[in-house]
Amino acid sequence: MAQKLENSSLIVDFVGGAVGHRFRSGEGRGQPLAKAAGFSSGVTPDIVDATAGLGRDAFFLAALGAHVTLIERSATMHALLAEGLERARAEGGRYAETVARMTLIHGDSRALLPQLKPQVVLIDPMHPPRDKMALVKKEMRLIRDIVGTDPDAMQLMQVALDSAQNRVVLKWPLRADPMPDIRKPSHQIVGKSTRYDVFVKAKIPSIGS
Repeated sequence: MAQKLENSSLIVDFVGGAVGHRFRSGEGRGQPLAKAAGFSSGVTPDIVDATAGLGRDAFFLAALGAHVTLIERSATMHALLAEGLERARAEGGRYAETVARMTLIHGDSRALLPQLKPQVVLIDPMHPPRDKMALVKKEMRLIRDIVGTDPDAMQLMQVALDSAQNRVVLKWPLRADPMPDIRKPSHQIVGKSTRYDVFVKAKIPSIGS
């Protein structure tokens, strides 16, 4: 019972906190995630976030104009996401416009990706803690309690590579070894604590092409 009450304190918030600040500050297409997803002049990809989690990356990408489908297989996390999206929609203005470009689906990405045939797939697996410092943040402990550690992440990556039309982006700890048994990425984009392994299959069509 104590764990259930603790989990209930996890809130998906796109309006306040760091996410809201990021949104209001107008971070743009020069950010590592945007570049990894294929944003460029005249190119705004359609994206499937196959491991939606708190939805922060999906919200950022939708704020840049992308249509983003969020897939979350945890019923608890899916419900939290739905509540967060509804609160953002109720804010109106740019928040509502951004949420209008987001579609939330409850299901298993391994089954859904072949049906969706997305342009771009973003995968951000829940990683097992590498050391004691990895679980310092209470928020990460709560998320891990809900979604586990994604032991089938390698299988999901393979499905994504087979299903994506243009590219797959794997969000990965900066200094972590490559995901085993997956081909070498086309290139990498490095952030402060995260790197994006990008697997390009085809050029993303530009607007009007």
